[in-house]
Amino acid sequence: MQPASKHRRRLLGAALAAPVVQGLSAPAFAQPVAGRVRPGEPGWPTAAEWAALRSAVGGRLTALRSPFNACRDGVDPACARLFDETLRNPYAIGDDPALTQTLGWVDAWTLQPSAYAVEARTDEDVVAAVNFARERRLRLVVKGGGHSYQGTSSAPDSLLVWTRRMNHTVLHDAFVPAGCDGRIAPQRAVTVGAGAIWSQAYDAVTTQGGGYVQGGGCLTVGVAGLVQSGGFGSFSKAFGLASANLLEARVITADGEARTVNACTEPELFWALKGGGGGSFGIVTRLTLRVHPLPEPFGAVNMTVKARSPEAFRRLVGRMVDFCATALINPSWGEQIRLRPDNTLRVSMVFQGIGRGEAQGVWQPFIDAVAAAPQDFWFESAPFIVSTSARDFWAPTLVKKTLGFIKSDARPDAPKSNVFWPGDEGQAGQVMHAYDSAWLPAALLQPGRRAALADALFAASRQASLSLHFNKGLAGGPSEVVAAARDTAVNPAVLDAFALVILATTGRPAYPGVAGREPDAALARRQRDAIGRATAELRKLGLEPGAYLSESNYFEPDWQRAFWGTNYPRLLATKRRYDPDGLFVVHHGVDSESWSADGFTRRA
Repeated sequence: MQPASKHRRRLLGAALAAPVVQGLSAPAFAQPVAGRVRPGEPGWPTAAEWAALRSAVGGRLTALRSPFNACRDGVDPACARLFDETLRNPYAIGDDPALTQTLGWVDAWTLQPSAYAVEARTDEDVVAAVNFARERRLRLVVKGGGHSYQGTSSAPDSLLVWTRRMNHTVLHDAFVPAGCDGRIAPQRAVTVGAGAIWSQAYDAVTTQGGGYVQGGGCLTVGVAGLVQSGGFGSFSKAFGLASANLLEARVITADGEARTVNACTEPELFWALKGGGGGSFGIVTRLTLRVHPLPEPFGAVNMTVKARSPEAFRRLVGRMVDFCATALINPSWGEQIRLRPDNTLRVSMVFQGIGRGEAQGVWQPFIDAVAAAPQDFWFESAPFIVSTSARDFWAPTLVKKTLGFIKSDARPDAPKSNVFWPGDEGQAGQVMHAYDSAWLPAALLQPGRRAALADALFAASRQASLSLHFNKGLAGGPSEVVAAARDTAVNPAVLDAFALVILATTGRPAYPGVAGREPDAALARRQRDAIGRATAELRKLGLEPGAYLSESNYFEPDWQRAFWGTNYPRLLATKRRYDPDGLFVVHHGVDSESWSADGFTRRA
């Protein structure tokens, strides 16, 4: 390790040697940053300095104002439109730099927009914003899709780099990462801008291109954020983590350098971007992902089973565990089975690579077992199994819209490709009440341990609803998928997990201080306590701390171990190499323990 004085001289020398955007002269900050400045404090940029940044980014610098201000100013039609229209439309939310898809988390955080936003269109825009923030000691935040439950897509009194318009997609027939000639064979790939969301990626790669790219299930999630957090989709057991499919990235690091990183150039930073968390190591401006051959069919299985008593429901859970162990832990299956306190089991599964008839055959033993015990169970909604051409799976066809299988952006000028699943509609404008997740190791499905697993799931369901996400665990996947995931920063627990169990509650769009629209804090706290009791029942299985970064408890005490396990020390070393002064700080991000919760003050 270099002495501190030598480190400071190296940083100062680099700053003096770096080109300065016309009109943006660097203040004389040579010491390591101890804190950030807020509006009104000494050192906050002057109007002339903001004007110079605006000029450097082609005029695309905007002072942000919270849209909720209209609600506090009295009766305002804009407030009603905000709650009744905008906040129910994920595309409308995404098009406003002052909004995020989640409005807050009770007792944790509330959405407050940045002071200014740079609407980035080019790498040069991002470089200018990064240099401006570093030189003037500003809190910096980045947003693409804006889906962070943890509130990492926003920060008050900050400068936002908004990448929404960097949403291009380019298909390649024979891509080789830079500097990898002779080491990595050419392969089909897609380059995606950091502001693209998965509906755009699937449209380009699958609907138009006839290929498959591993991405998220929710169509309005940002590509860049999902990849950097690990990245599960509906078919992860077959195609692996989105991060494991990353071939190359373009990233602007804290020194203002635009770097092309892959397995051959700066491999440690490349590895960190594969699951180390968005907003911690730099600002990604584009990603290149592997494109797989597209399976012929995709399909879905849906049904709801009710038990007539708690005792019958425990038997149903046991049958479900046995069925999962023998039929579902393989590359064909993904998505979830939900268990609710009212003795309801809800199946919402998808399949790939097999036809409807084969899927029917897989599920028939479970369906027959339920039907054979009418004294215990009945189908509240009958089994419904459907398949379609995989190329049409994400296509916004008129039939899908008419039958309600897919929903559209209702704004009159919206592109026809602005679609989302009905099940994701509730996430638009949501307020988080409580959340927890844990990976369930495949060892729990061994015959001698299934009863204990069923007991724990049943006991947890007495306290709160829970979902078993079978696609968010790689047990049962092909060996090459598991090997690729091992070379990511994600907690290695995912390699042998058969599912991720999620317990979550949310509220409708709400905002503190808006009469009649405030979050129900009392309900949220009761639900948080219930989820805590449910999680405690699952912990009796002896689970190691482990949770999925993007879908986890805001208050997770052992987050370094839970999110990254044994990978955390390596991530921390990479972070301190590329961002020694902590320009990029997010809640429970790598090295965030060195900063105050708001990211403004370095801890001693």
